Amino acid sequence: MQKVSVVIITKNEEKNIARCLESVRWADEIVVVDTFSTDRTVEVCREFTDKVFQEKWLGYGLQKNFCASKARNRWVLNIDADEVISLECAEAIQKLMSGEPEFPLYRFPRKNFIAGRWVRYAGWYPDLIARLYDRDRVSFSNSMVHERLTPDNGGVGIINYPILHYSFEGMEDYIQRQNRYSSLYAEEKKQMDWEANWSHLYVRPVWIFLKTYFLKQGFREGFLGIFLSLSMAFYTYL
Repeated sequence: MQKVSVVIITKNEEKNIARCLESVRWADEIVVVDTFSTDRTVEVCREFTDKVFQEKWLGYGLQKNFCASKARNRWVLNIDADEVISLECAEAIQKLMSGEPEFPLYRFPRKNFIAGRWVRYAGWYPDLIARLYDRDRVSFSNSMVHERLTPDNGGVGIINYPILHYSFEGMEDYIQRQNRYSSLYAEEKKQMDWEANWSHLYVRPVWIFLKTYFLKQGFREGFLGIFLSLSMAFYTYL
């Protein structure tokens, strides 16, 4: 039987973190690395675990690797503070860990919510995301943003039960966070001496809008679908 450490990075997540931690009480260990929150995040975390650390911001990839380094178990479940492991998902993970997992990395479908509404179209579902991994064989990329878990030659499995992602309180929250992510991404590209050409600035944003709204059926979300398609195009332009 394999033991599982849940690892979470936080900053000012007082509104979300208790719900997140409650959903992973079944785990053998919970590790939190906080980036000097100014609200009650750390206090709430300590109600669930004594493994709460603080570390300056290193970028998403490095921060998550640092958090995993504090875990004592080989198998790690990385989740965000605004996510919840559904009951069915938790049971599937525990069943998998009762034996010897076939793969070093597992992905999950993720249900994303805006203002409490599940966004099913516009490319927002199933939104397969890698979260459970053998840290002896897998780690996060060092990216500032859009970090990824990269497997070795062992392949990737799927646990077909959803993680619930209460990602945005509303459209304003969505825009603010997209602005922050685009700034981090631009800084990362600048450090790599990457320069955009005319197709990145003019062709790709139009293609992203068409793909999101039509091919990924964003139109089925009504006005929200238009908003998401336009914002994705604008994010690509930035």
